[in-house]
Amino acid sequence: MPELTNDYSRLSQQARDYLFRDHLMLVNGQRIAAESGETIEIVDPTNNEPIGRAPSAGAIDVDKAVKVAKCAFEEGPWPRMTPGERERLILKLADLVERDRVMLAEIEVLESGRVFGAVQAFDSDLAVTCLRYMAGWATKLTGKTIDLTAPYAPGMKFFAYTKLAPIGVVGAITPWNVPLVQAVWKIAPALAAGCTVILKPSELTPFGALRFGELALEAGIPAGVVNIVTGTGRTAGAALASHPLISKISFTGSTAVGKEIARASAEGLKKVTLELGGKSPMVMLGDANLVNAIPGAAMAIYANHGQNCCAGSRLYVHSSIYDKVVAGIADIASGTVLGSGLDPESQMGPLVSRKQQERVLGFVERGVAAGAELVVGGTALDHVGAYVKPAILANVNHSLEVVREEIFGPVLSVMRFDDENEVLKLANDSSYGLGASIWTQDINKVHRFAEGFQAGTVWVNVHNVLDMALPFGGVKNSGMGHDLGEEAVLQNCTVKAHVINLT
Repeated sequence: MPELTNDYSRLSQQARDYLFRDHLMLVNGQRIAAESGETIEIVDPTNNEPIGRAPSAGAIDVDKAVKVAKCAFEEGPWPRMTPGERERLILKLADLVERDRVMLAEIEVLESGRVFGAVQAFDSDLAVTCLRYMAGWATKLTGKTIDLTAPYAPGMKFFAYTKLAPIGVVGAITPWNVPLVQAVWKIAPALAAGCTVILKPSELTPFGALRFGELALEAGIPAGVVNIVTGTGRTAGAALASHPLISKISFTGSTAVGKEIARASAEGLKKVTLELGGKSPMVMLGDANLVNAIPGAAMAIYANHGQNCCAGSRLYVHSSIYDKVVAGIADIASGTVLGSGLDPESQMGPLVSRKQQERVLGFVERGVAAGAELVVGGTALDHVGAYVKPAILANVNHSLEVVREEIFGPVLSVMRFDDENEVLKLANDSSYGLGASIWTQDINKVHRFAEGFQAGTVWVNVHNVLDMALPFGGVKNSGMGHDLGEEAVLQNCTVKAHVINLT
């Protein structure tokens, strides 16, 4: 039986030396406290006990960081370096993250509650991959030449071309569910484009971001280029989104907060990238290969404890295989081993906080009260940690809250269908549109559903596969713009047009 509370003796000495103390923000290469002196207590969700404190920045602190980043952009060397020089420094940063991959994973285990193996793969190692991928774009940003017609200037000749230029100072606001890699997703493409950055990580999980900022300095990235400001979204995040010297805001988080950020950014006509909530449907047709589909659907919702914006939280199963699919996923859910993230036997740790635990359990309780069948899980462990047993709500009515709203926890809502035309309509009957998946062996139906889904990413016989080269973003209330891929770099650039008179 795994431990339910983290055994800190399992931590590396490097992680123990870094954690369990008061931390400081990183601005202009200097470690600083908040002007007010206020701090936020960071809690280990396995035992609800503090592991350290971080500054609680106010508007004054954010203003200082933005002005530093603006100065670094307008007067510093970073935007003026050759693309190859920027590429080499980002690659060096990737090497340092790889060097400290275990320590960084241990930090995120304690902050977020996730299990070590998953954190190392999807925070530390994926952050390295992202940095190396984005570093390459520094040398591949090009404009184009254009032959002009200019009918109002007969006899004149022009040479015209476009050039991609860094947009300026980028404000990045990241969530707690995959803290380190989300920070890198925002910072790396901005650096590749030649921008400077202020990152505001979640107030629940700031320590990994602060350590990343230290590694950026160690890599030789100039002071003021990467700045880390910690604090609440309501105070520090709002100040960042509304600051007049910010050229772009990149935010990942809830739809409600994303809309607030969009409104604040609109006042200054900032460029905005928003990766918001999701309620991603999975449609399993009668011919699905259940050997792959059952564990695939379980992984789609239970990976990362269900705390995933594109989690497959709505499952529509053809009546001919419904009972078998529900039973198969229930076996996986009931066999999932809950425990602390540092225990190698654990398959699922606690949710990020007691507040999140209460939120998820509330959804389950209201779903059952509204008529859903609780097949398995959906309860807390008899422990102070924020654990929730992975749940299945079966025979769910499409109109219920558990189908309409993002739960952000290990709760799967399952519905049966017979008509493929109707199920596609139901899959799209959502305010969200981040991801969707189709499970079938019929290539014609693959194309039909792939074209028909209203989602930013469509997966076939798999769910939640992301890659640094593949743009990731949503439609409808799931956001605008993209993280990852070439698109992420281009959204940190502005296009400048140049016209030269050759007459």
